[in-house]
Amino acid sequence: MKMVSPSLLSADFGNLQRDIEMLNASECDWLHVDVMDGIFVPNISFGQPIVKHIKKHAQKPLDVHLMIMDPGRYVADFKEAGADILTVHYEACTHLDRTIHAIHDAGMKAGVVLNPHTAVCLLEDIVQECDMVLLMSVNPGFGGQKYIENTYNKVRQLRALCDRKNPKCLIEVDGGVNLQNAPLLYEAGADVLVAGNAVFKSADPQKTIHDMKQ
Repeated sequence: MKMVSPSLLSADFGNLQRDIEMLNASECDWLHVDVMDGIFVPNISFGQPIVKHIKKHAQKPLDVHLMIMDPGRYVADFKEAGADILTVHYEACTHLDRTIHAIHDAGMKAGVVLNPHTAVCLLEDIVQECDMVLLMSVNPGFGGQKYIENTYNKVRQLRALCDRKNPKCLIEVDGGVNLQNAPLLYEAGADVLVAGNAVFKSADPQKTIHDMKQ
């Protein structure tokens, strides 16, 4: 499976509707929405009101990535705002199993995110509950960072774990993804690639999305 989820963190916020409509007309599969709280990560992005606005114009599922502390408090809020997939950080959840079940009970797909330093083996007892695992290939908080090369190894490790315990679990990669490393990530076992600058700073974003899926 080769899917692309462009990150709206790299969109033109002054022309957000225009960029969403461009993605609606593209071959992308989801719209990736990064929510940051300034505590779990140093940056602050946007919250539920902006997600609601995005949902009004999006014709594709919203892939909402919570980079916030104690994300379990906001599951119902982001369901109401329009999230279709909700991913939460392993490092931010004291009761991860409870949070995953709350996301499912709210009617959303549930994902777990691992920071670059967090070992894949820590998902051994939870991966069977996940619809997706997102591997950060940069340190979360800012767009435009350099891709961490060890991500290929982590994707292969995660693919082996998923094949053993939950073959339906999708693997998503976020951070520094571009047309050069995309084929290597798919080859390693990734299913979904989050691309921000690679899409929105290209001369032809729709062609970049098409090429990335090839």
